Amino acid sequence: MGQALAGVPLWQLGPESRHPGVPYIVFPGNVGDNSALAEVVQNWACPSRSSTKELLLNAEKSGYAVGAFNVYNLEGIEAVIAAAEAEESPAILQVHPSSLKQGGVPLVACCIAAAERANVPITVHYDHGADKHDLLGALEMGFDSVMVDGSHLTLEENILYTKNISSLAHAEGMLVEAELGRLSGTEDGLTVEEYEARFTDIAQAEQFIDETGIDALAVCIGNVHGKYPPSGPNLRLDLLKELRALTMKKGVSLVLHGASGLPHELVKECIDLGVRKFNVNTEVRNSYLQSLKKPEKDLVQVMASAKEAMKAVVAEKMRLFGSAGKA
Repeated sequence: MGQALAGVPLWQLGPESRHPGVPYIVFPGNVGDNSALAEVVQNWACPSRSSTKELLLNAEKSGYAVGAFNVYNLEGIEAVIAAAEAEESPAILQVHPSSLKQGGVPLVACCIAAAERANVPITVHYDHGADKHDLLGALEMGFDSVMVDGSHLTLEENILYTKNISSLAHAEGMLVEAELGRLSGTEDGLTVEEYEARFTDIAQAEQFIDETGIDALAVCIGNVHGKYPPSGPNLRLDLLKELRALTMKKGVSLVLHGASGLPHELVKECIDLGVRKFNVNTEVRNSYLQSLKKPEKDLVQVMASAKEAMKAVVAEKMRLFGSAGKA
């Protein structure tokens, strides 16, 4: 710890001291009361994290999208962070309820620690909170944002469920995402059949936003969880355009799930039409599983190969979404 010249108005964190890699604090002489040093140390030890809302607002201002990548273990977390730092991109670490049940609080703690140590903006998001008990637990774990998934409910039930959780999450300073309509497909063991899927309705979306107070709306325009059919995706871009007009008026961010497998041209069209958050799971997960087929004998090398495989997919998505270079 060093002392600056008298009259320097504020403390500041210096880059490093004479000892490489060891940060130091420059503290002004004759400035501040007895609590000033304690405040310096506290702010240094607990740096503020970015917020998901901040990430999406920045994306809106500059016309790109942020990738939210589902993670299951330390290798996945490190892959997303490494890709984000290499591409100088913001990113969201996303935890699905099924992976949370497997990894528990330590998985979330790893995500939070990685986000805090990253040199680019990283936030941690709870995905597809369809169970109220699980969601209430997630609110206590340190997530930056949550997705309330009442898409399996009637509109009235979905509104009540989402409004309740939204109020609690906002009290904790968390961004709230919610889904209206329903995606078909399978994600982490949860399957929605095609006959159960439905598009987002404009009139219902306006009512939903007004009554729940959400910050981000996940829309259903023909996107699916998991693999698209051999004929490829068939997205209702006309509907997306209408939803964009509505969410712009309401100050709500547009989210698209099921980004794995979308052609590059279609992704760019969606960004042009206002999508600011893409959820990516299948492609990253598949790259991990494919890497395990390599004849590696050393477990450390297996983990390293898996991390590199996932990192490559994540980095490619960041460039596609336009978030590379935006950190």
